[in-house]
Amino acid sequence: MTAPDPAPTDARRAEDRSARIAVTVFPLLVLAAALVGFLAPTAAKTLLPQVNLFLGIIMFGMGLTLTLPDFGLVARRPLPVLLGVVAQYAIMLLLGLGVAVVLQLPPELAAGVILVGSAPGGTSSNVVSYLARADTALSVAMTSVSTLLAPLLTPLLTLWLAGQYMAVDGGAMAKSIVNIVLLPVLGGLIVRLLLGRVVDRVLPALPWVSVVFIALVVAAVVGNSASRVLSAGLLVFAAVVLHNGLGYLLGYGAAKLFRLPTPVARTVSIEVGMQNSGLAAGLAAQYISPAAALPGAVFSIWHNLSGAVLAMAYRRSDGRRAAGVPGSAPANRLRN
Repeated sequence: MTAPDPAPTDARRAEDRSARIAVTVFPLLVLAAALVGFLAPTAAKTLLPQVNLFLGIIMFGMGLTLTLPDFGLVARRPLPVLLGVVAQYAIMLLLGLGVAVVLQLPPELAAGVILVGSAPGGTSSNVVSYLARADTALSVAMTSVSTLLAPLLTPLLTLWLAGQYMAVDGGAMAKSIVNIVLLPVLGGLIVRLLLGRVVDRVLPALPWVSVVFIALVVAAVVGNSASRVLSAGLLVFAAVVLHNGLGYLLGYGAAKLFRLPTPVARTVSIEVGMQNSGLAAGLAAQYISPAAALPGAVFSIWHNLSGAVLAMAYRRSDGRRAAGVPGSAPANRLRN
């Protein structure tokens, strides 16, 4: 009798290690970019005219990671996908408004926080879902659907609530999202269909390409509002931490309310809490004001850090169940 092949375990460990590196290094790179924007604002502001291009590249990279079976999951499991997408927009939008009211944010910052809440799912949520031993396939489906809905929902919701604080050109924002989100994502999906083998070879590099361009967006946004960072920094940070943390909590609670299994609840939690804040920052800088882009820039850093911590907490919870800690529920069979 031959010994079992250890290769699958080794591959899983290598993939785990790569994912851990990604969620650790990503926020550090984005934080470094924010520091560059703050310390060298004149140079960073030269990137502003290219922000839409950078966002388009990020979305094209996301499209390259998608396959048709990702969308087939919507038909096979409509309830969790629908719940996740509705929670993504409804919970984060209302939380953004609530945070703005409770903290009595100035109009520009309030509009920026609400815009973050109106954004689709974050591009790094799939990695965090994998690390958390959540339902990664479901995470990809939720991110994809919320992103495709963004040209309609993001400007509509922003105009509805953020428009109370600042003037918002919803029509121009919708056209911009079509150009920098919808078309690049569809373009990436088509390239993946036509050149699947070529794309498979570059897939491991795509998250790093995305984070480089997210970092460039953050540098441009921070550089454009560097003078306001010191005066509003702590207030923005408090708003972001509340918005993100309550999003995780309420997303998990919404899934459990519908009696969905733990892996699905974790996925909904992560998808709701992690926003495409780079997109929100770019749109705020272009259509609202430089200061309104600050919440999105800070969220880009914070949600990667908090997502990594949340994933480790979920994994530790699995370890406690496996060890038979009194009071712990039996471990669920997780799907990755």
